[in-house]
Amino acid sequence: MKAICLGLTGSIGMGKSTTAAMFLDAGIPVWDADAAVHRLYAPGARGTAALAGPFPEAVSDQGVSRETLKALLAADPSRLKQLEQLIHPLVAEDRAGFLAHTGSDILLLDVPLLFEKGIDRECDATLLVTAPAALQRARVLARPGMTAAQLDLILSRQMPDQDKRARATHIVETLSIDSTRAYVQALIAHLRAGMAGQNA
Repeated sequence: MKAICLGLTGSIGMGKSTTAAMFLDAGIPVWDADAAVHRLYAPGARGTAALAGPFPEAVSDQGVSRETLKALLAADPSRLKQLEQLIHPLVAEDRAGFLAHTGSDILLLDVPLLFEKGIDRECDATLLVTAPAALQRARVLARPGMTAAQLDLILSRQMPDQDKRARATHIVETLSIDSTRAYVQALIAHLRAGMAGQNA
């Protein structure tokens, strides 16, 4: 039986990583897009090899420096497209490998830009993690080194929350840990009940 693929997304400060951890705690395998990029940027990894030519300043025997890469892209945003053309196929390959090798009935894809990059088309359903804008700002600005200007820049690159709400299959407001965990457990049960109904 084919597993259900659930895509998880949400803007910065909405509680996406915390919610993903709850699925993991419930025994659901999670593919983390950011973690996949970290793996690809490790010493000797395929992403590191791919960037050695076009982005030599960011590559060393320590792998790819994300900070140096960020600085290069800030200085010349036109290079972002080149970076994406090199890395996105490798990330997609990593994701496909995760989806192909599992014995679970539900699989979670944790992708910050799920809708922006069209990865929601690979999913059977999507879950948007959200919170009121004031709570979101308070959470993010409490992070060490984060400024209001940095937050505004990050938000400008992400699809507005109301647009994500319009596209998501399921939505959870992360107002508290307990209510979010209860929602996650209920959603897992709902997805499994739907699968059981299809196979009855």
